[in-house]
Order: sequence, then structure tokens, then C-alpha cells
Amino acid sequence: MWDCYRGAHFSYMTDKPFTVLVVCTGNVVRSPLAEQILAASAETALPAEVAAQVRIESAGTEAPVGAPMAPPAAEISTRVGAHPTGHRARQLTIDMVRDSDLTLVATREHRKAIARMHPRSARTLFTIREFARVAAVFGAEEPDAPRSADELRGLVVQAAARRGYQPLLDPALDDIVDPIGRSEKTYRRMAEELVPAVRAVAELLFR
Repeated sequence: MWDCYRGAHFSYMTDKPFTVLVVCTGNVVRSPLAEQILAASAETALPAEVAAQVRIESAGTEAPVGAPMAPPAAEISTRVGAHPTGHRARQLTIDMVRDSDLTLVATREHRKAIARMHPRSARTLFTIREFARVAAVFGAEEPDAPRSADELRGLVVQAAARRGYQPLLDPALDDIVDPIGRSEKTYRRMAEELVPAVRAVAELLFR
């Protein structure tokens, strides 16, 4: 888990950090890669006092707990300027979902599974590519960078209200391919689907 909260205190901070949870199946490729890109973006783009209010983490619905990030995914992470060192797979729990302000998932099946686990999460639960589409519509309306965890939470609520503004002709385009056990070509395809979408998410959230 990447955590820039680190116990720092600012007089205007809320008690609760803004938490983004990224979920895939094994938590060794797609979700840690997205976590690391978001973390690098937040660290680079946000003022330190805002970054201190942000927590980004990831987990898997069927995680091999404690497993490291898959080497091809770690290579992609490094190549795009993120930091893959030290990742260990975690199993998704209902408490993680309950504590998250924005839950991003790799596929529609993950979205369904989490909605069944915790129905109240549905409002702030998106596939990564779905939220990226919302960001494309909503981002132009929000020129200012957020200044607090509460403003980030407000952004998510406003983005959720715009869900469906750009419906897909092919819903499968909301999914990011799972490359585990597959070819290098499939890893490249995964990166082509995931990296631009995560960057669009980061652009909306962190400016």
C-alpha cells in the first residue's frame, strides 16, 4: 500500500484521509500497477499538505497473499515513472471497501463482486476505464486542483453523478485484460488499456 498520510497533522485536515482502493483478481499486475501510477501522480502533482491527506491502496479478490508484483508488471511500472518496489499481494476485505472513498476495479466482474459484497459502495465504485470516461467529460468543468481530502471526496460524488453521460456501444471496453500466464503481447495490451485510463483518473483527481 502506498500511503502518504504518514501521521502528519495540519490544523485544517479532516480526520479521515481520502482513500482510493484499486482492485483486480490477484493484486499482482493490474491493481498494483494502477495504485503505483496514481501514487506517483499524487506525489508529483499535489501540494505536500494535500498529498498528506491521500491514501492509495490495492487488493485482489483472489489474491495469493504476500506474493510480489509480477515482474513484467513491475517493469511497466518503472517504465512509466512509478515505484513497484516492496509490493505484496493483499486479499480484499469488506472493511477495505467500506473505508474507501473511490473504488476502482479492473473489470465489470470485479465491480459486480464488490457491489454484492457491500451494496452501499455502488455509488463510488467504477471500473478504471469507466471512471476515465467520466473524467473526460467532467474534467473540463473542474479547472481548480483540490485543496483537501473533503474536496477530493466531493469530486468523486460529482463525477458519480455524471456516470452514463458517455455510454459504451461495447461494454467489454470497460474491462482491462488479465495477462497472468499469458504472452508479453498481452502484457503490452494490458498496459495500453490501463495506463492511459489511470492517468485520466489522476488528471481529474490531482490536476
